[in-house]
Amino acid sequence: MSCEDLVCAGCAHPVAEGRCPRCRAYRAQHHHGPFGGMTPAFIALVLIALFFLTLALRHLSGA
Repeated sequence: MSCEDLVCAGCAHPVAEGRCPRCRAYRAQHHHGPFGGMTPAFIALVLIALFFLTLALRHLSGA
């Protein structure tokens, strides 16, 4: 669910508009998230890159 779909209980306007402090706080919290804007796709990409880097280092060390 996105901010465009939510209606604020405090001001009765869409949360995406950010008309009241409650709207702005909710929008800021959910747009930046707990990981500072890192999306699940970005995290997956980093993990895949680390996996291939590990394989390459193992191959170079001869293990």
